[in-house]
Amino acid sequence: QVQLVESGGGLVQAGGSLRLSCAASPSGSIASINDMGWYRQAPGKQRELVAAISRGLSTNYADSVKGRFTISRDNAGNTVYLQMNSLKPEDTAVYYCNAAIRRWGIPLFGDYWGQGTQVTVSS
Repeated sequence: QVQLVESGGGLVQAGGSLRLSCAASPSGSIASINDMGWYRQAPGKQRELVAAISRGLSTNYADSVKGRFTISRDNAGNTVYLQMNSLKPEDTAVYYCNAAIRRWGIPLFGDYWGQGTQVTVSS
């Protein structure tokens, strides 16, 4: 069973930085990963896209985080990172990793989600 395991959330003061990581495993079960991304959901709000990165390393960001957040992938393409700088209280949310993954022996890509990691920015 393929899983996305997130780490790196926590509590930080406004203006601070955090780095989120998300690793797809087990690598032996994964044939290919296309787009990977980070979403967030604040209390009482809908889940929204924060940033996404394609297999070819093209990136896309929400307007609210442009210039402050950077998404990247490792060389193997199985791990995605989100470097968050100049954090603001309005960035407080649960952050979810998302990836389109094709498993060996299965011809279609499936949509996978991490368990979520809390990011809290204090003013």
